[in-house]
Amino acid sequence: MRLPFRPARTGVACAVLAAADLTVYAVTGGGYFWPAWTMLGMSLLFAGHLWLDRRERITALVRSRRGAVDRQAAELERVERDLHDGAQARLASLSLTLGLAGGLLRHDPDAAAKLVEEARTTAVAALDDLRAVMHSIHPPVLADRGLGDAVRALALDLAVPVTVTGAPPASLPAAVATAAYFAVAECLGNVVKHSAATRASVAFVVSAATLRIEVEDDGRGGADVSAGTGLRGIAERLDAVDGTLRVHSPAGGPTRVTVRLPLAGIG
Repeated sequence: MRLPFRPARTGVACAVLAAADLTVYAVTGGGYFWPAWTMLGMSLLFAGHLWLDRRERITALVRSRRGAVDRQAAELERVERDLHDGAQARLASLSLTLGLAGGLLRHDPDAAAKLVEEARTTAVAALDDLRAVMHSIHPPVLADRGLGDAVRALALDLAVPVTVTGAPPASLPAAVATAAYFAVAECLGNVVKHSAATRASVAFVVSAATLRIEVEDDGRGGADVSAGTGLRGIAERLDAVDGTLRVHSPAGGPTRVTVRLPLAGIG
């Protein structure tokens, strides 16, 4: 969520003008204190900008949080659908198979054994489905090893060589780390699927107030946030944690995706 900074600029301008008026007043010998009127006007202007800025901040916050609620609802629907079509269906089949095996156990042990083996295979597949769903919500490696190592592990599995430099703070909130991880994962996925790149890089740059993540590749370029759902989904996910996404991808490349996340209040 990008917030305006007009009040700060307006305040500086008003202070400079007020100082100039006071200097002119002093140089011209004083008398009637006419700078009071210009200072009053500038105060009203500054107050108006503060009000507009506050209104814009509230509007942006409401829009961002409404989008976050909508995305959460959509994510819950996706998880429910994945569980229903995957693990739940396999577990129902597992229950039926074990019931049949139980009925055959006394009369046909060999057939019952085959059904038990089939049930074991189904149980393993159901566990794989559950792991896939959990990974899409919060990857275990992210919880166990942190954002930096999770991205390095992700890079190792890609067909395109990826260099990871720098390190994010270890104390990132779970929501921020998850948003950053899936942003990088989507970017690297696009590199592999669409860019025809021969190499890529991920750089973590930490300042006093911001974590900047730059994902760059030497591919053919042409990436556009408005052209598909992947980058747009990243931007929306980042917006929920006050992050921003910037894409620079001219035709012919290279492509550079910059993610910025605030670190204010993170110890």
